[in-house]
Amino acid sequence: MTDNIYLPYLATVEKITREAPGVKTLRLKFQDEEVARTFAFQAGQFGEYSAFGEGESTFCIASPPTRKGYIECTFREAGRVTAALAKLEEGQTMGFRGPYGNTFPLGEWRGKSLLFVAGGIALPPMRCVIWNALDTRDNFKDISILYGARTVADLVYKHELREWGERPDVRLVATVDPGGETPDWKGEVGFVPAVLEKMQPKAEGTIAVVCGPPVMIKFTFPVLEKLGFSPQSIYTTLENRMKCGLGKCGRCNVGSKYVCKDGPVFSRAELETLPSEY
Repeated sequence: MTDNIYLPYLATVEKITREAPGVKTLRLKFQDEEVARTFAFQAGQFGEYSAFGEGESTFCIASPPTRKGYIECTFREAGRVTAALAKLEEGQTMGFRGPYGNTFPLGEWRGKSLLFVAGGIALPPMRCVIWNALDTRDNFKDISILYGARTVADLVYKHELREWGERPDVRLVATVDPGGETPDWKGEVGFVPAVLEKMQPKAEGTIAVVCGPPVMIKFTFPVLEKLGFSPQSIYTTLENRMKCGLGKCGRCNVGSKYVCKDGPVFSRAELETLPSEY
């Protein structure tokens, strides 16, 4: 291991999955055998993914720590670095440094029910903890997943949504915005907060994890609170604020916190102590 905190591990792109228009998942394997053998992380952590000559971008690790031998990232092509990452082909090399940040406290959630609420491209940070929970299914009671996107085409992980929907130990509700459905769509039509209220999940003994666009989170939190969820039982991630991952650039500073070092996972109770700009 080098002392240079900015030097990434080299990783080979083993598999590319096209999830939705402009959205891809890259499966990566570390080229150094010792790194590949010893690398470890926990659900909720993130990394810096680099396209050499273009820079690096911050994404969560979208695969669960229960699946060994690789890591995955899912991203939407939105700028110079993500455009370069999107052009990579299987067998090519890219960089990764991490893991960084805190984690979802799955150990503290043992024996509880879990409710996952995600919107659009924000399902990847939640996918990691969903699969972590499903791979250790006996540790939890009910598991419910509510996932929404603008259109059917924009839903990511479509093959996994089908798998979750077919599992008898998971309640999956998928929804698209009004006008985003197709003739063969069998899910819900409506915005995530309204569909959540329609679901009426029980709050007692349940942890809610929310990831999505800021406007979705803004209108989802009040619904959860109306349903009886306490601020201590609601969690989210603020990873979209991060840049360097090390607390050096200051971009993710909110009040006394650096999201990359103190987060990106926060409970609703913790968010209430931060300035309103979060």
